[in-house]
Amino acid sequence: MSYAIRIHEVGGPAVLRWEKVGAGETAPNEARVRHEAVGLNFIDIYHRTGLYPLPLPSGIGLEGAGVVEAVGSAVTEVKVGDRVAYAGGPIGAYAEVRNIPADRLVKLPDAIDGKTAAAMMLQGMTAQYLLRRTYRVQPGDTILIQAAAGGVGLIVCQWAKALGATVIGTVSSDEKAALAKAHGCDHPIVYTRENFVERVKDITSGAGVPVVYDSIGKDTFTGSLDCLRPLGMMVTFGNASGPVPPVDTLELSKRGSLFLTRPTLFTYVAKRADLLQSAQELFEAVTSGKVKIEVNQTYTLKDAAQAHIDLAARKTTGSTVLLP
Repeated sequence: MSYAIRIHEVGGPAVLRWEKVGAGETAPNEARVRHEAVGLNFIDIYHRTGLYPLPLPSGIGLEGAGVVEAVGSAVTEVKVGDRVAYAGGPIGAYAEVRNIPADRLVKLPDAIDGKTAAAMMLQGMTAQYLLRRTYRVQPGDTILIQAAAGGVGLIVCQWAKALGATVIGTVSSDEKAALAKAHGCDHPIVYTRENFVERVKDITSGAGVPVVYDSIGKDTFTGSLDCLRPLGMMVTFGNASGPVPPVDTLELSKRGSLFLTRPTLFTYVAKRADLLQSAQELFEAVTSGKVKIEVNQTYTLKDAAQAHIDLAARKTTGSTVLLP
């Protein structure tokens, strides 16, 4: 038997229970993965609190990396002994061992270790679709990324800089401003003492930016809209401060015929071909040195509750992994 974190009701970090759970036999389309590391993401908090409801009881976690221990009779994508990683459903990554549909797994290049892989898949492929598909950043663009010192933020800053963009990013402290700047953010804005809308207008000489990537949600949504130039795109991809209230679409027209999208990684990589393409672009960005993955915190998997507390309190920077 192995152990996993399970939730039987929604609520605070205390609902995360460390329980003995068997992985069971692999279905024909599944592979059994023994995790080397598990990724921590804000969406895990949304699942734990019920903001994104799950059928209960449930496992939790959407990202991990490890080694294939067994495969079902119909599996062709991976074999026993392969080093693999994944991000996205089905839920249940907070486990020592788990079964998962093999078509959700990608093989890891030798240059990327398991801990780095677990830290980068969800956040890195999120950065990939944001920068290369939702709004395709071009050389010379000036972009705004909210929460620039977070896991997705640090990757977006580096990748956008490598694409030739000028990067504006919001952060909560001088320490996080320095971290973002070290990772390619040209203009870090400490929003706790600066008006980020006014600063963006100053930096762009009043023009605004073509795109805002915003994972904060409620607290920054209107300000983010105000940073856009006419025909700009508002990309709201998270709710760290709470969900965005209902939107009057006339506000988009008043501000210059803006575009608004609420994407998720799961849609962008639902097809295996898209998953492989996204992962390949991420692996190339990391192995080339254009993007460095910062694993700034590690916790034991059974201490996931403390990791959730620290993530919600914005005490973390970069990526965090849980170690079985």
